[in-house]
Amino acid sequence: MYEDKELQEYRDLLKTPDHFEEGFDWKTFVGAIFIGFLMMPGSMYLQLVIGTGIGPAARWVTIILFAELAKRSYSQLKQQEIFLLYYMAGAALATPFQGLLWNQYLVQSDAARMLGLTEFIPTWVAPAPDSASLVERTFFHRDWLIPILLLVGTQIIQRIDQFGLGYVFYRITSDVEKLPFPMAPVAALGTMALAESTEDKAKSWKWRIFSIGGVIGLIFGGIYVLLPTVSGLFLMEPIRLIPIPWVELTGHTEEMLPAVATGIQFDLGLVFIGMVLPFWAVMGGLVGLVITFIANPILYQHGILNRWHPGMGTVDTVFANNFDFYLSFGIGLGLAIALIGVWHVIRSFGQGGASQRGTLKDLFRPPPGRGDFNFWIGVGIYVFSTVSYVILCVWLVPNFPVAFFLAYGFIYTPVVSYITARMEGIAGQFVSLPLVREASFIAGAKYFGYQGIEIWYAPIPIHNYGEATVKFREIELTGTSIRGIIKSEIVVFPVVMVASLLFSQFIWRLAPIPSSAYPYAQELWHLQALNTLLMQTSTLEGNSLFYQALNWVYVLGGIGLGVVTYGVLTLFGLPIMLVYGMVRGLGQSTPHGLILEVVGALLGRYFFLKRYGAMWRQYAPVLLAGFSCGMGLTGMFAMGVTLILKSLGRLAY
Repeated sequence: MYEDKELQEYRDLLKTPDHFEEGFDWKTFVGAIFIGFLMMPGSMYLQLVIGTGIGPAARWVTIILFAELAKRSYSQLKQQEIFLLYYMAGAALATPFQGLLWNQYLVQSDAARMLGLTEFIPTWVAPAPDSASLVERTFFHRDWLIPILLLVGTQIIQRIDQFGLGYVFYRITSDVEKLPFPMAPVAALGTMALAESTEDKAKSWKWRIFSIGGVIGLIFGGIYVLLPTVSGLFLMEPIRLIPIPWVELTGHTEEMLPAVATGIQFDLGLVFIGMVLPFWAVMGGLVGLVITFIANPILYQHGILNRWHPGMGTVDTVFANNFDFYLSFGIGLGLAIALIGVWHVIRSFGQGGASQRGTLKDLFRPPPGRGDFNFWIGVGIYVFSTVSYVILCVWLVPNFPVAFFLAYGFIYTPVVSYITARMEGIAGQFVSLPLVREASFIAGAKYFGYQGIEIWYAPIPIHNYGEATVKFREIELTGTSIRGIIKSEIVVFPVVMVASLLFSQFIWRLAPIPSSAYPYAQELWHLQALNTLLMQTSTLEGNSLFYQALNWVYVLGGIGLGVVTYGVLTLFGLPIMLVYGMVRGLGQSTPHGLILEVVGALLGRYFFLKRYGAMWRQYAPVLLAGFSCGMGLTGMFAMGVTLILKSLGRLAY
């Protein structure tokens, strides 16, 4: 079978190191404390005020700060220490107790009362509306004991769980199948660039490229984010030189292209992403988009896309089309990718000594020094965590069929996780089969006699561990031992839980949530509650529009198209990444950003690659990391200015 040459190019973008270090020491321990108690509260507060947390910027800011402190103390951070800081910053911003802030609102909400669901929300989600803890706005009350214990318990299982099936699929897709994981070098090279900034080396090109990307990110962020934010504080209407989130064109093209969402997004970051992704994966997305543009008018004329009507914008058009056709069709395409992936694995095992591929023996002989644990321990962790989730669900929702929980954990989860692992490994794309969880709940109510809404809050074992494979590949590329990651998890977990509880309590005591003190929550939480609870009524009534959206004919059509396309591409020796790209381009989401990704892919392949040669493959991820940092810093500055000026405005009164 023909193998894409580009796959090996991405595989070799960063050579896998032969030396690994844990990187865990007192610096990373202090970093965990810093992130948990200084970065987390700001992110939580901003999420309630303006709807956006600190995001990726927190990672880069933390690393840069600690690198500069090390430099001032005549020391330097090792590459592995920097990556652990990067890793822990992501883990520390999870803020699990913020979910309980939402729960306390939900049980008291007008939406719950309007839909008659208040009495059905279980007390292990949040105390009853008449609880004194809600009046006093405190988590330190006996009524919160079970919700908090349940939250802590599920978080512990979740942290352990990431070393289960995610690790197993990493060993399969990386060690055996040798997939390129094109997005893994972004974080890896970015942290390496910051490591080099503390050293005076002749080969410090990474820091220079990172700085160029950072400057571009700062300039673009100043126009795209900062200008409209600051101008909106002083003027009646903010100044937007670049439309956010996109230029809506659907209304102008609806006569020529009915049932097609059209528009263009001008986020420069998409160009950089297009430069990093495999070229044929991006082209596959373009092919999928073109097919969508041709197919949707035909499907509309034949009455398949019957919910679309003239006057709909992008969001309504995409939602209506997904409901009518692409939900089912996309599930079929996903299943086709799963079948192709399984065939690949079977074939790779059967080939034994094939070049560029490992063998089954590699599952049990990992590279020395990488900090790996036994393959079967990973399988055991997955089984343990899944069984734990099933036991919790049976305890919390005893009248829901147990067979569903077992199917979630031992059938659906491994399948979708492997699909995603391959998609991440080949094209850097996350796969999510839409509404599977919701449809199964509704089926349980419609065909198995379940009545209630507890199932919507239960920790059911539907997970997608495919994304974890990318994280393990990043860890490997930075020369960080997995044992260092395990130690950082043990340290950061209690910090996150304590800090999240304390700051959630503090923010709640400042003012009711939602209220005028938290404008975003006040404006949008009611709508979100209505949408959430309206869906939950379906398991009381035993019927739902969402169940009606599932059409098995369209599912089979998606499977057929995926398998046939793969066969044709293989037969004619064409890049197989086209198939994976097409999955994303076929009407699954808003297509407006794909145009700039295509521009980036074309620029990267036909301009920068010719100018800089093979080194461009290494330049591109570092450039993207720098751009993300610059954009993040601009966003944080904009948020800070907004909060300060609004606070001063309130003080004036």
